Amino acid sequence: MSEFVQEIDETESGRGDELFVHFSLIVDKGQTPVRIDKFLLDRIPNITRNKLQNVIRAGSTLVNQKVVKPNYKVRPLDDIQIVLPEPPEEYSVEPEDIPLEIVYEDDEVMVINKPAGLVVHPGLGNRTGTLVNALAFYFKHNLPVKVGNMADRPGLVHRIDKDTTGLMVIAKTEYAMSHLAKQFFDHTVRREYSALVWGELDPPSGRIEGNLARNPSNRMQMTVFPEGDVGKEAITNYQTIESFYYTSLVNCRLETGRTHQIRAHMMYHGHPLFSDARYGGDAIKKGTIFSKYRQFVENCFKICPRQALHARTLGFVHPTTGENMYFECPLPDDFAQLIDKWRNYLQSRKTLDTES
Repeated sequence: MSEFVQEIDETESGRGDELFVHFSLIVDKGQTPVRIDKFLLDRIPNITRNKLQNVIRAGSTLVNQKVVKPNYKVRPLDDIQIVLPEPPEEYSVEPEDIPLEIVYEDDEVMVINKPAGLVVHPGLGNRTGTLVNALAFYFKHNLPVKVGNMADRPGLVHRIDKDTTGLMVIAKTEYAMSHLAKQFFDHTVRREYSALVWGELDPPSGRIEGNLARNPSNRMQMTVFPEGDVGKEAITNYQTIESFYYTSLVNCRLETGRTHQIRAHMMYHGHPLFSDARYGGDAIKKGTIFSKYRQFVENCFKICPRQALHARTLGFVHPTTGENMYFECPLPDDFAQLIDKWRNYLQSRKTLDTES
């Protein structure tokens, strides 16, 4: 019997930023013609026929690099690729009435603006108080019965770090989950982040390529393996928006969505994110450490005591209408205050230099 090869991004909780599972197989030479939904149902564990048909209808199943319908008849040596939303955890999620900032919502999808400090998915030490708990409550009270078990497994198709702010898309139906998971797998979702990094990037715009995997000497960090022999491919495009000499406001556009991708890539590039304790950005990286400057930087850390990273834009194709959806979210207050403080500091330094 043909056996699937399964690929899942690996992170601290067994997930990548993009929450999908990819299966692939080559059908045996002796396979008799059979509907693909029935064929896959016998080979993929813990999946219902209804969910499988939703996945196929969403265009998430390719045979010989072509999208097929549920009634396609599998043939010998067919090359099958299927992308599924990651299955829910085995433990139940307790609904909690946690406020959500909803930017957009319709019957299929919801876009939210996640605040700093909110963990996206339950894990060890974070079984409650997460975005998933909030979504479980919201879905329980706002979704019609027709969407099946979505109230029991809120529709995450990607995530962002606890202390990163910004836009996330949430699926409200099984079909939407499958459709969005395929878009993330194909890297067609548009995601741009605002980041404040230490120093000035040279060149001011560019592309960082380097596989990411767990740091063998610090399991809490991801690290770059430039030779590409370890980890998953990761690509970040960056452009300097404004320079404050000691720090720079940078736009980062993701081509891939790996865990801590921007944070690890910027540290590798020599410009860790400002106030990012995990990647060394919570110490002065540029500038003479004299008392007034040190005090200024420490005050900045107090204003924004987290990595200065914000998921500013999000674009995807609507699962049912086919419309190109695009959203943009302004910087949160702490990040905006931080930028103003650096801008004013640079201006005051220029004024002193002119007067002297």
